[in-house]
Amino acid sequence: MPSSNPLPPKENALFKRILKCYEHKQYKNGLKFAKQILSNPKFTEHGETLAMKGLTLNCLGRKDEAYEYVRRGLRNDLKSHVCWHVYGLLQRSDKKYDEAIKCYRNALKWEKDNIQILRDLSLLQIQMRDLEGYRETRYQLLMLRPTQRASWIGYAMSFHLLEEYKNALSILGTFLDQQQKGTNFDYEHSELLLYQNLVIQESGDLMQAFAHLASNQDQIVDKLTLNENLADLNLRLANFEKAEELYEQLIKRNPENTFYYRRLIEAKQLKNTEDILDLYKCLSEVYPRAMPPQRLPLTIANETHFKRLVDRYLRKGLRKGIPPLFVDMCSLYQDKWKAEVIEELMLQYVATLKSSGKFPPTPETTTNNGPREPASALLWVYYYLAQHYDHLKDTKKALQYIDAAIEHTPTLIELYVTKGRIYKHAGDPLEAYKWLDEAQGLDTADRYINSKCAKYMLRANKVKEAEDTCAKFTREGVSAMENLNEMQCMWFQTECALAYQRDGKYGDSLKKCHEIDRHFSEIIEDQFDFHTYCMRKMTLRSYVGLLRLEDVLRGHQFYFKAARCAIEVYLHLFDEPLKDECADQELNTENLAPSELKKLRNKQRKAKKKAEQESAQAAQLQVKRDQHHKSKQQGDVEADTPLLDELIPEKLAKVEEPLEQAVKFLQPLQTLAKDNIETHLMAFEVYYRKKKDLLMLQSIKRAFKLNPNNPKLHSCLIRFYLIMEQNKKTWDEVVSSVIFQESEHFYRGKDAKQLNKEFMDSNSNSLPATFEACKIMYLLDGKTSNIALKFITDLDTNKYTDISIEICTDILNSLKRGDFGRCDDEVESYIEKCHKMFPYSVVFRPPGESTSSPGVTEKILLSTSTEEINANATC
Repeated sequence: MPSSNPLPPKENALFKRILKCYEHKQYKNGLKFAKQILSNPKFTEHGETLAMKGLTLNCLGRKDEAYEYVRRGLRNDLKSHVCWHVYGLLQRSDKKYDEAIKCYRNALKWEKDNIQILRDLSLLQIQMRDLEGYRETRYQLLMLRPTQRASWIGYAMSFHLLEEYKNALSILGTFLDQQQKGTNFDYEHSELLLYQNLVIQESGDLMQAFAHLASNQDQIVDKLTLNENLADLNLRLANFEKAEELYEQLIKRNPENTFYYRRLIEAKQLKNTEDILDLYKCLSEVYPRAMPPQRLPLTIANETHFKRLVDRYLRKGLRKGIPPLFVDMCSLYQDKWKAEVIEELMLQYVATLKSSGKFPPTPETTTNNGPREPASALLWVYYYLAQHYDHLKDTKKALQYIDAAIEHTPTLIELYVTKGRIYKHAGDPLEAYKWLDEAQGLDTADRYINSKCAKYMLRANKVKEAEDTCAKFTREGVSAMENLNEMQCMWFQTECALAYQRDGKYGDSLKKCHEIDRHFSEIIEDQFDFHTYCMRKMTLRSYVGLLRLEDVLRGHQFYFKAARCAIEVYLHLFDEPLKDECADQELNTENLAPSELKKLRNKQRKAKKKAEQESAQAAQLQVKRDQHHKSKQQGDVEADTPLLDELIPEKLAKVEEPLEQAVKFLQPLQTLAKDNIETHLMAFEVYYRKKKDLLMLQSIKRAFKLNPNNPKLHSCLIRFYLIMEQNKKTWDEVVSSVIFQESEHFYRGKDAKQLNKEFMDSNSNSLPATFEACKIMYLLDGKTSNIALKFITDLDTNKYTDISIEICTDILNSLKRGDFGRCDDEVESYIEKCHKMFPYSVVFRPPGESTSSPGVTEKILLSTSTEEINANATC
């Protein structure tokens, strides 16, 4: 690279060796050569050498020194593109991409045609989705390197991502015309053609897309993708005969793909159920071992055909012993009559298998003279019925059948897993975890059962036991919790966060949520490696898919669960901040008796000792990190990842502005999970506490559009109505006008009591809706406590059609919190009623019948009461 401040030949040769050492990751040698140049009094302040020394130090993990040298070099040579480029590389290593882009642009002012700087700039622009800037940079690279394939592809892709399809196709067409002169067509060329076809399809010109595929099919190596695209295009262009032929070929290639069967029905234009069933029958005869032509008819079959078809399907599954048979059939239970037919058949199987060892005769055979079924057939019938009754919430029968199955074959692991699942659904996570532990003990080398057992342990709030269980499969020498974090095992961390939340350990819960958030940040950073790789290897369709996935990454269910947990914890910490008990105790020492004072001092000494131990553990962790960092250096791995701040639970739990932290988790959900009404309900709760009236209105509008009859939304609407009544005189005229105009269709000129009464009357058979309406009733008029309590505790009348353990638990917690005033007698009566409905649930179990200590049982509630939270909060 030409220098703005050139060195003499000897020093220039040393400088080139510094660059070479950096490229080959020989950082210590690079520092030696830099020292030789800088030790010369004439060049002690040579900017580019100082900058390269700083860049080398950064790769060795000495970040503070690196910044010092690079900035010093930049001050000494502001017109050097090398110094600006190096400063940009330093900013990029710290993930400060906006700053790095500014540095690269400054470097280009002094060296506008530098290929390496332009490439680095383009990588940052696509990473930050600055598509306009990316297009300009790729154009410059194309002008400088018109013979390189990546220059053309990158420029075309910039137009594609900007949805300027005509320009993208023009560039791709020009490049392909140049390539076709004496070129051997290979997989990479094939991928380029398929990418070109993808752009044509997204432009909406289906005829051109079809013509393009048809004319280039000899050059496309990926025949499966070619045929799938041709079949899809023929179907969309109404070329039904050709589409039918292609989908038949695809089914022949893969008879297990259910998508092909559905598209074949569209191609044949079959609307009548009888015709569709005849088609499936023909296909099942052609492919007798394929499952889709036997399973798919069950979804559409009417009462005339269903029993015959499902009978044949169930017999085959039970005879072969397919464990996930119920999972396969579960979707049919949406139709109640289908569930009843299946239950009737299964009970017949039990009776005949026990009496004769055979399935009952079919209508076609009328007699039962065939061979006896295998002994395991009865086992799998028991297993299916246990899951069947569990799905129907008949826990007693489910347990009877699973016990019969265990008695039949006590060594089958799936039976113990299912028994644990039954107890989980019945509301007893402690008993559920014990049965999973039993299953895990039968095969300690099975990682799936091990993980499932750990999950059930976390549901029972046994975090330490779950960690020990997972330690069997984690790396030795590192704690299981730390190793699981390194492996981004998010299901474990999510369950941990929820367990800590239930246990009142809010700092630990937040730590897990922040760890998951960091995983998503790392996944977004990891795409950096693919920007050049995919362009070089021509995996362009997959690359576009990756970019689009990364844009919506935080809409994933893993992030949603962690964000919801974090927001709930931050809201609780805002409502009830953790008290510094130690400080309060110091203020009261003067009034304490000598014996009490002695106890307090002992407690303080223990707390101090515990703090010292935690500090020592943190120091050990830091030593481990340093050793890991050192090993990275010795392994010649570039240390370009900034060391993140350590997550300390105590600090997280005592954050100064919990609502601001909640907003950080909320904002990605508002963008990427806007179709989930929970997002907007959580947003309302946050902004309600922040007293942001317009943002509250925005949240209500978005939620109302998704489900205007949601019970929690009703609560939000009434509370916002009260805010409007309270603040209408103090609001700015414009704000007041906007709020009243936008909220008119919510309230329709009615007051809060009218709205609440209407909502309760229209949802009188729904317990969740009645519960929210009763809370509002008590909020509006405290004298209505008895009326509200009667509505939500009256479970014997059978008027509610949606009673579940979850909603009954929420009501119990609300009663204990005092949301309806003091009501001890009603609480006891309510628990008694719930226990009759859910006899296996530990939440409603009377103390005398409990198999576990009351403290543990109470913490398994979906949300703990205020008293329990204060009892479990740590100083």
